[in-house]
Amino acid sequence: MKRNLLWIVVFALATAAQGAALDAGTSYPPELKPVQQEAQAAHLAAELLARYHYKAMPLDDALSAKIFDQYLKSLDSEKLFFVQGDIDRLSGDRTKLGDAILKEDLSVPFAIFNLYEHRAAERFAYARTLLKKGFDFQQNESYQYAREKEIWPKTEAEMRELWRKRVKNDWLRLKLAGKADKSIVEILDKRYDNFLKRIGRLKSEDAFQTYMNAYTMAIEPHTNYMGPRAAEDFDISMRLSLVGIGAVLAELDEYTTIRELVPGGPASLSGQLKIGDRIVGVAQGESGVMTDTLGWRLDDTVALIRGAPDSVVLLDVLPADAGPDGKHKLVSLIRKTISLAEQAAKASVRSTMDGQATRRVGVISLSSFYEDFAGRQKGVQDYKSATRDVARLLDELKKEKVDSVLIDLRNNGGGSLIEAVELTGLFIDKGPVVQQRNASGEISVESDTRAGVAWDGPLGVLINRGSASASEIFAAAIQDYGRGLIIGEPSFGKGTVQTMINLDRFTNNKKPQFGELKMTVAQFFRINGGTTQLRGVMPDILFPAVSDAENFGESSFDNALPWAQIKAADYLPAGDLKGLLPILLTLHEARVKKDKDFQYLQQDIADFKLQRRKNLVSLNEAARRNERDAQEARLTCRESRTDTGNDAREDMVGKDPAPGKGSALRDDGLQANERNLAIELAAEKVRKNAKDVLLNEAVHILSDEVGVLKTDARLAARVKPGSRLIPD
Repeated sequence: MKRNLLWIVVFALATAAQGAALDAGTSYPPELKPVQQEAQAAHLAAELLARYHYKAMPLDDALSAKIFDQYLKSLDSEKLFFVQGDIDRLSGDRTKLGDAILKEDLSVPFAIFNLYEHRAAERFAYARTLLKKGFDFQQNESYQYAREKEIWPKTEAEMRELWRKRVKNDWLRLKLAGKADKSIVEILDKRYDNFLKRIGRLKSEDAFQTYMNAYTMAIEPHTNYMGPRAAEDFDISMRLSLVGIGAVLAELDEYTTIRELVPGGPASLSGQLKIGDRIVGVAQGESGVMTDTLGWRLDDTVALIRGAPDSVVLLDVLPADAGPDGKHKLVSLIRKTISLAEQAAKASVRSTMDGQATRRVGVISLSSFYEDFAGRQKGVQDYKSATRDVARLLDELKKEKVDSVLIDLRNNGGGSLIEAVELTGLFIDKGPVVQQRNASGEISVESDTRAGVAWDGPLGVLINRGSASASEIFAAAIQDYGRGLIIGEPSFGKGTVQTMINLDRFTNNKKPQFGELKMTVAQFFRINGGTTQLRGVMPDILFPAVSDAENFGESSFDNALPWAQIKAADYLPAGDLKGLLPILLTLHEARVKKDKDFQYLQQDIADFKLQRRKNLVSLNEAARRNERDAQEARLTCRESRTDTGNDAREDMVGKDPAPGKGSALRDDGLQANERNLAIELAAEKVRKNAKDVLLNEAVHILSDEVGVLKTDARLAARVKPGSRLIPD
């Protein structure tokens, strides 16, 4: 303990001296210190992890070293803050971070976090000084934008050179977007200043959660610690409801700004609030003391606005059309339970033409396997459930007389294991769905026990690299039963099962203090005996792969569990698609060769992968303009077609869809919170309605299946045993 204190004091003095030498004007954030409850929570979590984790590991020197590496990675993955000298000094304690937990003394990990804050403050302060000098864009130099695999800069001079190029690239992006130098300086100075303010708003719980997740993820990638607030947000995401005012909020220019009003919520029904209004104060009750929230972290303001059902919250609002010194208004609202309907399952019907025949495919989009755990345990009759929502949508689609159903699970990261099993049960008539093996090697089988199915017609499942966990359980079961076609990219490859542990229950804390532990307790296996771990689910019909398996997916983790195999479960296939697949694949390949949108997508993916491998952008203005002009010429050519496929970039980058046609696809150099809110929302609307090339092709594949089955009775009988389909 004395040695640690001495190390911290010496290190703090060295840091302060170095910082002063770098920039006398640098304003450092306040030093963060751990609180007793955090040390207690860490010790309790360690005991549970050592005893009950699927891959239980002692908290020894070896694991401490892994925690150290993971901690540094979480703080500075791109090697933009620490220099090698920092790492060398920190490395003296790389095998002792476990002691911080076992001895309930978090001073060393907090000292590391405080150093990170200091370095971050220094880097952004330095970035602001560069704006006064400007840049020479005629030089031939380049900027490496992805640095996770690089080493830390050896010296401060190297670090400054790295940041010079980073700021120069930020400037050049804005310059190419048509911004004048004066405007560029204002935008970037504000951007870097906002970063400094965010650093200054970091709290003890932020440092603690970061450190604890370094510990949990050093054991295995999907074990996580969540502080009380993060745990509450997780619960909200699973039950798709919260108690509040019914407004989606965002932080813009230090204001908590209304981004969206939830239809039917208190904020919308009041008629007193509109998009763009800024909440600058919150009080509890009509006569409560108003708390000024200007400059607050968004989550802190949200915590004040949320509360108990039917309670009153008073808001101090600066209207959207008012200036900073404009007239405020007070808005009193009664909190209600808000359903997050936008995140629930949704259905639509897509039509295709096959000669003179029209095929109708019902598409159900499911972004997560949500379930109100507490509501289910309490026996609430209408508790929120992904399976219940999908069953209702299937009934609606049957009334629409669809010929086939496609379940879109792209970017569905999973959720409730029970929901995965029950959702599978909507499409199979009783039987095993997934097998689990616990840490003791015991194997159990989770089965659908309900007779009958909600949909017995042709079925498809659309997946991508972002489809994980429960999505993989569902897709694998549908594939193993021969019940439907799996279309898309290979999935994430997460084959582990987690359970949520409320740490406060072990100490009878009346109020949430210790947070929750999401701990891996088992590995799941397909009913055919294989596992999705590492390898994921391989689609029957492959689409162009956007994601890089080396950087995204289970195989990108160096401590992921290995692939394994166990004995197959006892199950009876519902059909056999082997004879159908070659026909559908031939039709698919012939169609996409003629589909300009699909060809554009493949071209964009190839270009993006090439750029990702290069990992460099030119900082020469002429070279960048030539690149931009070539890209714009290509986009203009595409836009000349009436049926343009501008959403190709969405699939290319695997992020938010591109805003749509024209300039929306071009880099404006701005970050999301720097754009005009009205423009950003309009772009989102266009993005939402943009053509989805991969979804359209998946619909065509299912339409092909319907056509083939109607013209080949023998094949139909194999696909669906007992089928009595008669050729047209």
